[in-house]
Amino acid sequence: MNELNLKHPELYINRELSLLEFNRRVLEQAQDKSVPLLERLRFLCISSTNLDEFFEIRVAGLKEQVKYGSVQTGSDNMTPVELLKRISEASRELVNEQYKLLNDVLIPELAREKIRIIRRANWKPKHTRWIKRYFNRELLPVLSPIGLDPSHPFPKVLNKNLYFIISLEGKDAFGRDSGLAIVQAPRSLPRIIHIPRDRTSGPHDFVLLSSIIHAHVGDLFPGMKATGCYQFRVTRNSELFVDDEEIDDLVRALEGELPSRRFNDAVRLEVADNCTKEIANFLLQQFNLNNQDLYKVNGPVNLNRLLEIQELVDSPDLVYPGFVPDMPPRLLKQTNIFEILHNGDILLHHPFQSFVPVIDFLRQAAADPTVLSIKQTLYRTGTDSVIVDALKDAARSGKEVTVVIELMARFDEEANIELASDLQEAGAHVVYGVVGYKTHAKMIMVVRRE
Repeated sequence: MNELNLKHPELYINRELSLLEFNRRVLEQAQDKSVPLLERLRFLCISSTNLDEFFEIRVAGLKEQVKYGSVQTGSDNMTPVELLKRISEASRELVNEQYKLLNDVLIPELAREKIRIIRRANWKPKHTRWIKRYFNRELLPVLSPIGLDPSHPFPKVLNKNLYFIISLEGKDAFGRDSGLAIVQAPRSLPRIIHIPRDRTSGPHDFVLLSSIIHAHVGDLFPGMKATGCYQFRVTRNSELFVDDEEIDDLVRALEGELPSRRFNDAVRLEVADNCTKEIANFLLQQFNLNNQDLYKVNGPVNLNRLLEIQELVDSPDLVYPGFVPDMPPRLLKQTNIFEILHNGDILLHHPFQSFVPVIDFLRQAAADPTVLSIKQTLYRTGTDSVIVDALKDAARSGKEVTVVIELMARFDEEANIELASDLQEAGAHVVYGVVGYKTHAKMIMVVRRE
């Protein structure tokens, strides 16, 4: 038998391409007819969000390697330039599948369930009147169009925010004829607007914010004619650079890096598929990108925002049935966690068994006068975390509370800095793990006098 040569590149699967294939499997859940309809929409949105993060971190890292001239290959023998080309091809195919599924399958099936996204071409007069009032009341006061001219250069565009570029004819009130303008969609407004029942024929009729802006963009430029309106979105490098060797204060270092995440180097440009070649090339030039980074899409460029529909529609038959986790029998007979533990350990199997006993354990520890200290790790928490509330209650009652918070939990860094501050104000001791490593373990240790 010939000895296997482990240096052959064909034996290895590239990490980045493998991650794209994982995301394809997420999309396959949205294509699965046995999955409830609104859950299929959710999987489609998840695949879009996953792709956003892939570009923000993985593609951004490869572009940094190319920027600094790296030609180093991995075990698969692909250089960063070669890998970016493969990623562009695979991502483009994946994006096309996403929008084909949305337009050809999910939207028609949602319509059959009386959940309709009404396109501008299908607006009835009563839709048009209500939408016009909505635009005047909710949108017009907060929109700030920027005409491009020597005194108004191309603005800084936020990461993953929805924008419009408008081509114009004529002169404004000041005699300027820049020909182009930029409009940012307000982040404070929903991307999916529910049309009131008395203004439409269906119980769940929606209109996209982008459609409303498209329809009324001319109102933003009195005296001028809007000849084109194209939505676009740019994805930026969101990796935070913290030098493990030079760092003195991790919190301060992160606080310095976080603002740059919104305006770092661009890595991808998404535009509507009706965007002209001239406009697309103009945008690519502004963001220092090339055609390999351009994605033309047949639908909303911020696909993941369609997830709002599931929150606005109450149709239990179109979602997975609710799951009620089990409770171990010992915990049903007695409520004092410490008495139960005195008679033996408790093993919980999540998510099949309830997490409530863990919360009760921490709450009881916070209130128990014989508990001396609580030590815990935290990686991510919600905005209204009962775990954090219990830790703060324990600290305020005089217990020694020590919390290890992982500040480098990706995309939760800012929230974790605020969390650390809140806990410290309550009297807890906060430490940030080990620089260069991520503390992902979930542990609670309670010291109790018995």
